Amino acid sequence: MKQKTDISNDLFGHYAEWVVKWRWLLIITSVVLVMLLSSGGRLLAFNNDYRVFFSPDNPQLIEYEQLQRTYTQIDNILFAIVPEDGEAFSTNALSALEELTTKSWLLPYTLRVDSPTNFQHTTAEDDDLWVRDLITDSALMTDQQRAEARYVALSEPFLNGQLINPSASIAGVNVTFQLPQKSLDEIPLLVEQARELVSEIENKFQVKIHLAGMIMLSNSFFEAATLDMTTLVPAMYLIILFVALLLLRSFTATLGTLVVIMFSIMSGMGVAGYMGIQLTPPALASMTIIMTLSVADSIHILSTIISSMRSGMTKLAAVKNSVRINASPVILTSVTTAIGFLSMNFSESPPFHDLGNITAVGVMAAMLLSLTLLPAMMLVLPLRIKQVQTKSKNRMEGLGRWVIRKQKPILIVSTLISVLLLSFIPKNTLNDNFVDYFDESMAFRQASEIIDAKFTGVYQIQYSLDSGEANGVSDPTFLKKVSDFTDWLRDQSEVRHVNTITDTFKRLNMNLHNDDETFYRLPEDAQSAAQYLLLYELSLPYGLDLNNQLNVSKSSTQVIVTVSNMPSGDLVEIAERGSHWLKVNADIDAIGVGPAVMFSHISERNMQSMIVGTLLAVVIISVLIGLALRSVKLGVVSLIPNLLPAGLAFGLWGLFVGEVNLAVAMVTGMVLGIVVDDTIHFLSKYQRARSEKNLSPEAAIRYAFSTVGTAIVVTSFVLIAGFSVLAQSSFGMNSNMAILTAVAIAIAMVADFLLLPVLLLKMEAWSSHRKKHRSELKSSTTNLASA
Repeated sequence: MKQKTDISNDLFGHYAEWVVKWRWLLIITSVVLVMLLSSGGRLLAFNNDYRVFFSPDNPQLIEYEQLQRTYTQIDNILFAIVPEDGEAFSTNALSALEELTTKSWLLPYTLRVDSPTNFQHTTAEDDDLWVRDLITDSALMTDQQRAEARYVALSEPFLNGQLINPSASIAGVNVTFQLPQKSLDEIPLLVEQARELVSEIENKFQVKIHLAGMIMLSNSFFEAATLDMTTLVPAMYLIILFVALLLLRSFTATLGTLVVIMFSIMSGMGVAGYMGIQLTPPALASMTIIMTLSVADSIHILSTIISSMRSGMTKLAAVKNSVRINASPVILTSVTTAIGFLSMNFSESPPFHDLGNITAVGVMAAMLLSLTLLPAMMLVLPLRIKQVQTKSKNRMEGLGRWVIRKQKPILIVSTLISVLLLSFIPKNTLNDNFVDYFDESMAFRQASEIIDAKFTGVYQIQYSLDSGEANGVSDPTFLKKVSDFTDWLRDQSEVRHVNTITDTFKRLNMNLHNDDETFYRLPEDAQSAAQYLLLYELSLPYGLDLNNQLNVSKSSTQVIVTVSNMPSGDLVEIAERGSHWLKVNADIDAIGVGPAVMFSHISERNMQSMIVGTLLAVVIISVLIGLALRSVKLGVVSLIPNLLPAGLAFGLWGLFVGEVNLAVAMVTGMVLGIVVDDTIHFLSKYQRARSEKNLSPEAAIRYAFSTVGTAIVVTSFVLIAGFSVLAQSSFGMNSNMAILTAVAIAIAMVADFLLLPVLLLKMEAWSSHRKKHRSELKSSTTNLASA
């Protein structure tokens, strides 16, 4: 082993000499290359479409897009108008509703506007069917006319529960848009105009308007990403600046750290631009993560330089020594970290592919810069360090001695705590509620929660029911099945509203029987149903046709179910319950789809796909550690402190939170790539003490504590601080992922200081016992042969 280690030392020793010799060339080359890479940043753009979270082969997305092609799109903004007096049919509230309805048609890409005011109310006069807006010229309406309109609205299944709440205290305008999807700024510009319209109506009529819907969801992704970039990144810079100054106590070293961080981010984002990556909230989180991870490499290089200079070395010798000692672990930790993040490519959600890839590029850039630009900068810039005996080194040696003395109780307590926390992992349940993706400070979440509590549901499930023949929607048998399905849905406690064509058929049948309420039922024959439908369609104004309910050939109809806010598992259950009812009771195959259903399924699909990625990362990282340290035993021992933190973190999460979303489900591979860094640094110093210095296992443990202990503490706290900053993200996917990662890093630090040394000592004792046993066995065999 010693010969191989000497070869490695010679290699990195020669490299250190090369760095010293070509310092200016390294500085100039590094700056030029980073500038070239960062130029790719001009190609970056935001993608705020919620569909970006789903892979092209996602079955729920495929079904949903097929539905969108069959009927009109449901990309919408729901304007919820809340009058000050709590009466949506007051003169002022109706005037606001009427003006908002009219002006909504002027918004970009508007396809359809549904409102209580323009609801196509049908009545019979003699032999004629009259189809007209429910409310016109609201300012001139009498109290009786407003009361009659209120009664009709609350009696109409299409309006009650969808565009007016049962107490008539809130009314809504639902605007559907046909986005051309030619530009990434379509949604932000649309939302900007919608908000300007809201401000105008609110100021003019003294009402409060809340905005929800799929357009607002997509825009909230954009706003969350922008907010994070303008708040979290500056906060992280300040934290790193503070920590670097506190630890290194050198402005030159701190400057070097900041340059490495900045250049690593520029490289990662520039390469992302060249790769054609579009920015999303998860992808933007890579900036904070790169910033956090790149600090670790710099800290290890600089802390060794400063420690060596305090021990009496010249700056030149200290830089050479630091590069020689740290090159191998820095390379290994960077590669393993990159592998951990690259495992995100197994994720079901493309934005997390981008997060993993950008971070992996940034981490590798940080590695190269830490081993080239950083030491070169330290050589050419003034770096003055006083020769002192550091107290932290003594404290770390003391901690090492304590661990050696208490190894048995440490192992027992660690085992008991681990078993206890791991037992809470099954308490975690999958839940991807897209409203809860956003912090409570986000306008979209506030509006969605108010609308869900006081107005209507914010989640929809869509079913496409196929009759099997052209014009089959007029067949009484088929209509009866649709009507029965609608009645069953309305009996479900989770359902807030059902939009169905059968309500229209029933109303038309009543109208064409002199508005006799006893005829509020489905037509008895297909011919009558088809005639009613044709007569009604010919009377509808532009933009209010039935394309959102019927396909072109009228062979199928869409049933849209609005449900309350609920955990994703419950949403999937009710969607599947509906499909099961249709199959059993109507012999119709239909799958419940929609954005909410898609998000509800994604965690489960992601968990399944990430299992493969995580296992592959574990195998590759373990093999790399074994090869780099040239020890199978050390590679095996490293698995426990590397895998255990993620498991214990999930146990704590199950105990205190219990809900796992898309991002949290991917933490294991990412955490493994991060926490392995400190393990590698500790093991490399331990192995160096055993092979180069011929120290005993106990002395090697103390040496590892004294040489790398402080750096592990600092880098761990920087990582925890970095992910704690990311935990403040207004985007729930990022914040939950960051919290769990920070917890895992804290656990990993404890495991590296307490559990890893104990495992190394037990391994050495077991190995020594085996050697002694084999020696005794060999001696005994030799004696027997001689006899």
